[in-house]
Amino acid sequence: MTPLPAPAELIYAVGMAAVAVNAASAVLETENKRMDLVGAVVVGLATSLGGGTLRDLLLDRPVFWLVDVAYLVCGLLAVGFTFVLARRVRLRPGLFVVPDAIGLALFTVVGCQVGIAAGVHWLSVSLLAVITGVVGGMLRDILVNEVPLVMRPGTLYATASWLGALTLLGGLHFGLGDAAAAAVGAAVVLGLRLAAIRYQLSLPTYKSR
Repeated sequence: MTPLPAPAELIYAVGMAAVAVNAASAVLETENKRMDLVGAVVVGLATSLGGGTLRDLLLDRPVFWLVDVAYLVCGLLAVGFTFVLARRVRLRPGLFVVPDAIGLALFTVVGCQVGIAAGVHWLSVSLLAVITGVVGGMLRDILVNEVPLVMRPGTLYATASWLGALTLLGGLHFGLGDAAAAAVGAAVVLGLRLAAIRYQLSLPTYKSR
């Protein structure tokens, strides 16, 4: 399976959206942690930039937000806007899980696109997509002293990301355009993640007899 690289414009647009959504979701999760603006910035940037940073280090390529500071500015603006909004508007508990699911879908797509452009094997591309999607959320949960979502039962977090990545790659292999394959892959991630939240879907857990 050797799909063509996705256009740079698509990678850039989806990546910027993913940074903004993940930064906002991170701030929403800190609501009950009584963090100040500096704490929210740290958590928000770790969430929105962490997965892509590890991906770029593994690919031995320049870290995306160091090359283009617009990603960093986007994350800071999303954190600031969400922080101010949350102080003025009463938000219902657990609101962060929906934008978090959207961010997971977007970052999975970005990870796939970057991996494809780097020319690595399709299986490695799918794992890079998962890394891009879940590492930021893991850092967020660790920083706010929570068990990472990816390790909680009934979440289908990394699983949703991986299946979405494989769907995207499969779509490219069978002739879908870049945008269409990205949309289908993101839809699979988002659909599985929201279904897991709604119906407490989970994989079998390890239990010795």
